[in-house]
Amino acid sequence: MIKLFDTTERFKRKYGSLVKRIGSFEPEYQKLTDEEMMAKTNEFKGRYERGETLEKMLPEAFALVREAALRTLKMRPYDVQLLGGVALFQGKVAEMKTGEGKTLVSTLPAYLEGISGKGCHIITVNPYLVKRDADWMGGVHRFLGLTVGHIENEQEAVDKRAAYAADVTYGTNSEFGFDYLRDNMIRDAKLKTQ
Repeated sequence: MIKLFDTTERFKRKYGSLVKRIGSFEPEYQKLTDEEMMAKTNEFKGRYERGETLEKMLPEAFALVREAALRTLKMRPYDVQLLGGVALFQGKVAEMKTGEGKTLVSTLPAYLEGISGKGCHIITVNPYLVKRDADWMGGVHRFLGLTVGHIENEQEAVDKRAAYAADVTYGTNSEFGFDYLRDNMIRDAKLKTQ
């Protein structure tokens, strides 16, 4: 069971109606073709550029990711995982046990942040998970038309720049941290990775 520092039960009561709203889009999104689903991403990007907030688009975007995860991974995020995604999007901490779907939950807020064009970093604990998650969960994002990158130790600067330019970038906490430190020691902006 996901534990939220806002207390799980209080958070569920507060955002239960939001989860129902996300679910309300499911019948409509199930009827979309793959191409129409990708077109929704362009629609969301346009709405964001015209001033609509990510918070307002959250129900539709999470519903789209839910359907995309089902089509690409054969995994459908449960309502409690949607709550975890809402918590992460809001900058809260969501505690989940091994096997409860943290990796899948991350696709929800990452997609929403990814459509902003500002990029989203997903931090994991080791290089194996970086590559695995960029390939595995990144498939959801690529299916919806977002770009996905990952950073690795000893990666060429040109490859890192491309990874950081992606809509969703996977990496380890240490690699993100060291890239930040390295970039702040470099005077020539063309040599920076971020």
